[in-house]
Amino acid sequence: MRRTTLLILSASAIALAGCGKKHEAEAPAVTVDVNNEVTTTAAPAVSPDQTFANTAAASDAFEIGTSKLALEKSSSSAIKAFATQMIKAHSESTAKLTTTAATLAPAIVPDATLSAEQQSVMDSLTAASGKDFDTAYAAAQVDAHQKALDALKAYATDGAVPAFKDIATGLVPKVTAHLNMAKGLK
Repeated sequence: MRRTTLLILSASAIALAGCGKKHEAEAPAVTVDVNNEVTTTAAPAVSPDQTFANTAAASDAFEIGTSKLALEKSSSSAIKAFATQMIKAHSESTAKLTTTAATLAPAIVPDATLSAEQQSVMDSLTAASGKDFDTAYAAAQVDAHQKALDALKAYATDGAVPAFKDIATGLVPKVTAHLNMAKGLK
């Protein structure tokens, strides 16, 4: 009975550890051997290059997802035009990131899982409608593009993977333009 309880508790701890943010270092692994001895091993930390790939992929996924909502929910032609541009631009960015990441040795697989903050904004936008949606979408676009711009500039300056630095450097002017366009939506 005690062994079963320990195994259930260990499995629960592992499952709960998996509920954290994908963009942070993984929680330590907990194992129970046949003698009911519990051991903890540290999971490897996520590299700055993997973090950049994950951040960029999640940013693109957020922009695409929120912009698809805008096409469905907004009555503003300006917001719909902006959303169409964002879907196109961020789909292209995702393709370039994924293709480049796959050519690295070792390959990096970008994780597009939204952060808790991004998911919260997505949920709020899903629940909003009318003018409230348009206002919230415009604010979310300004915030998301500012954060993306900051991450791109940081990686372009300090990143270790030349191919990713090229992507980051190339995207800075585009994201700056998107940020300025988003500010004009307000």
